[in-house]
Amino acid sequence: MDRLQAVAQIAALIAGHGRVAVDGIDAAGKTTLADELAERIGSRAIRASIDGFHQPQQSRMRYFEDSFDLAAVRRELLDPPGPGGSRRYRRRVFDHRLDAVLDEPLASAAPDAVLIVDGIFLQRPELDDCWDFRIFVEVSFEEALRRALARDENATRERYEARYFPAQRRYLAEYRPRERADVVLVNEDPANPSLQA
Repeated sequence: MDRLQAVAQIAALIAGHGRVAVDGIDAAGKTTLADELAERIGSRAIRASIDGFHQPQQSRMRYFEDSFDLAAVRRELLDPPGPGGSRRYRRRVFDHRLDAVLDEPLASAAPDAVLIVDGIFLQRPELDDCWDFRIFVEVSFEEALRRALARDENATRERYEARYFPAQRRYLAEYRPRERADVVLVNEDPANPSLQA
């Protein structure tokens, strides 16, 4: 199927769900898909990324274990629009490029809001019970590396092969996010992806 058909089908699937994870390895196409879904959903959509919840650089020694402040992801972003939550949320609390804490004002989620969050490691146990719908964006590690090197002039093959991809392979092996997703977008060819439910 073509891209527009795939996005339309996924958007229809998530329309009645409050908190949606767009999971996958680096450079799989998670951000692009999440943006497309938010555009399709329209004004009810809230867009966020786990990248807004990095730990300070000095704390990110072990990529898999401590890259993100998962407690803050729950407290500031995922729990508020969930059952019994205050609906008062923050989309991000940290700028990893500046390595600086952010103090964004709280926003209010409408009762029918669809929160669409992209990122790696989203189905870890610390976050998994927060999701109402899980999307896994699948690509091969070879294709992901090609995309990563093409999009980021500062990216290095060594960094991905020695640090990022081993942690992501561990995540796939330990938590099996593909198998647990509500839908899988096979995104090796972004213009002609396929869906697996």
